[in-house]
Amino acid sequence: MAMNLKEIESMIKEALPDAVVDIQDLAGDGNHYSATVISSAFNGKSKIEQHKIIYNSLKGKMGNELHALALKTKEKNGSTN
Repeated sequence: MAMNLKEIESMIKEALPDAVVDIQDLAGDGNHYSATVISSAFNGKSKIEQHKIIYNSLKGKMGNELHALALKTKEKNGSTN
């Protein structure tokens, strides 16, 4: 079962309440998304750590209900990682 983008956004915001989340459905199939997430929780963390925070927020759905998620993360202060 595919996930819709509102469900993905909700799960990320539940884990990162201050997050600004922009999700795009890349293929129109409900399985391939791109997400840009901006949060102060990323401040001082490596790109890998930031992506792990997002994957953890999805509670095991990545690779199951959610097939592909391209991530771009940014620290709340504006630095791009």
